[in-house]
Amino acid sequence: MLTNKVNSGRVPIVHLGGDRRDLRLDACRGLALWFIYIDHIPDNAFAWLTLRNYGFSDATEVFVFVSGYTCMLAYGGMLREQGWLTILARSLRRSFEIYAAFLLLVIAYLALIWVSGRSAYFDTTNTRFFFENPGPALTHIVLLQYTPVNTDILPTFALLHLAFPLVLWLLISSATLALAASLLLYLMVQIYGWSIPAWPSGELYFNPLAWQMLFVFGAWCADQGGLRLKSFMRSSALLLLAAIYLAFSLFIALGWQIEPLQNLVPDFVSRLIYPINKSHLAPLRLLHFLALAFLVSRFVPAESDGPVKPWTAALIRCGENSLPIYCVSVLMSFTAFVILTRLSGGLAMQAAVSVSGIMLLTLIASVLTWEAKRDRRGPKLF
Repeated sequence: MLTNKVNSGRVPIVHLGGDRRDLRLDACRGLALWFIYIDHIPDNAFAWLTLRNYGFSDATEVFVFVSGYTCMLAYGGMLREQGWLTILARSLRRSFEIYAAFLLLVIAYLALIWVSGRSAYFDTTNTRFFFENPGPALTHIVLLQYTPVNTDILPTFALLHLAFPLVLWLLISSATLALAASLLLYLMVQIYGWSIPAWPSGELYFNPLAWQMLFVFGAWCADQGGLRLKSFMRSSALLLLAAIYLAFSLFIALGWQIEPLQNLVPDFVSRLIYPINKSHLAPLRLLHFLALAFLVSRFVPAESDGPVKPWTAALIRCGENSLPIYCVSVLMSFTAFVILTRLSGGLAMQAAVSVSGIMLLTLIASVLTWEAKRDRRGPKLF
């Protein structure tokens, strides 16, 4: 990775020149958004098409890693050209955008739940606290301490983006030290349960002190880490270990749904691996994602010959507009849940809401990209 000296400090040149960009990033993030939408629909049989049932990690890990990677691409190039004040201003603005999106999403979500007319949805969406105590709940929503179901990743992202200038400074000062500090914080969470409190009890579902590990690792890979990992990516031994671990996690995950398989797992193995905590990004989840990422990097080319296929273009469009598409998907997944509980919960209706939802998300993302190209000058998205 090329570097430059500006103001006596190393500044990464990590952005792609011209109109080129790594389409795998947006495609992976778009696919993660599709999976998240499908997974957010309760009792949806089509969740068997996503990552969730085939290993310890799911689409969330993909989303966080790619976000860290793209942050480094964007802010790293910006630092070289515009300096630290711009980095701080852009980071603050992006954090506020995510915060504002969270507030607007929660308002729309609460209105949609209220319009649905069934208090039975209150517990499913973790909104009973709001409808029974709207004043205190609203205060804690503003403070990012209370989050309805499926909105809880946004406060974590707002905090991660707010802290990214510090992460960037550490990475360009000493990438190894930055990664080690991130790992140390992650280990403290695993050992001592460090967390950020939430209301009315407990902690933020996506603990930023733990998930920062994957975010920082993504940023590290976008700068010096990509070069440092090249020799490891060619290792046949690591390839074998990754395949074995993925097979092991597949067997365990299938056992959660297929009881005879679960009975085959020895008790000492169960005691060793559980609990596999998502809130704290349990090590087994992190390792599973790393094994998946290793295989994708090993076998999926950075560029493909010929034009982009329509379904790939759809993924890219959603990945380019990740924040609004995520927010819309939360509202759509609840709407799909209402349709399934009120009209029909059959397989045909599950297919209908899953497919039509993805088509609508793609349409909205395409409109947003079309508008963005005409609203401001900049490199072509692809």
